[in-house]
Amino acid sequence: MNRNFPKTFQAQHQNVQPGLEEKMNPKPIYINKEEAIKKLNDKVAIITGGDSGIGRAVAIAFAKEGAKIAIVYLNEHEDAEITKKEIENLGGECILLSGDIGNEDYCISAINSVKSKFNKINILVNNAAEQHVCKNITDITKEQLEKTFRTNVFGSFFMTKEVIKHLSEGDCIINTTSITAYQGNETLIDYSMTKGALTSFTRSLAVNLVGKGIRVNSVAPGPVWTPLIPASFDETMVSSFGQSNPMKRAAQPIEIAEAFVFLASDGANFITGETIHVNGGEFVNG
Repeated sequence: MNRNFPKTFQAQHQNVQPGLEEKMNPKPIYINKEEAIKKLNDKVAIITGGDSGIGRAVAIAFAKEGAKIAIVYLNEHEDAEITKKEIENLGGECILLSGDIGNEDYCISAINSVKSKFNKINILVNNAAEQHVCKNITDITKEQLEKTFRTNVFGSFFMTKEVIKHLSEGDCIINTTSITAYQGNETLIDYSMTKGALTSFTRSLAVNLVGKGIRVNSVAPGPVWTPLIPASFDETMVSSFGQSNPMKRAAQPIEIAEAFVFLASDGANFITGETIHVNGGEFVNG
């Protein structure tokens, strides 16, 4: 894998959440050119927020390992089509499902569409998220708080609640949490709260499902170069994003995706209720 990842970024900002990958400069690195060994051969994976960022990298990494992919995304159609094309260029199968996972009826419809298309579901990756920068808690409106929780927490809950009906022994759920759940973040209070909720959700659900042979784990990234970054921060913050960790740079999405591949594979059969921290050397507890 290429190790010459950028340590700084061009100043930029996007006025839309969760941001568009096609408008980022430089583009995030989301694919590993090395040959895969088909760790997920014939598995069916649903990835929310799979159109771009970490979700895109996970979708492509899973496809390289032999999985069939269903990408659930909000409305970033251009990014989603690019991800689908990348997967098809690898010889993989991919379907796109656009809608709001904060709506339980949509989640039910999306899960049913995947089951109808592929006749089974083996892996759910709850990755979709939004974040909004606020310097003071008094700036967080009731509407923003509800919207952030509805996407990040309710959406994960709704997708999980419905997919459980179709999972069997050996299948798994992987949640994307964040370093902010462990360290906090002074300007991402409500976002950090949602990631803390997902961490607890991971642990509780793992205990609840262990008797069925279904594993539940999570990945907690540190700073990652995804569309959420220019969509959340101003140009100055973007240009120096991710330089506070020991490695002095932000991760590229592909560097996060491999943790998802491991957790979805047979190599992680004895792991449940755990979180893998991929954060550039930050030590976190809990």
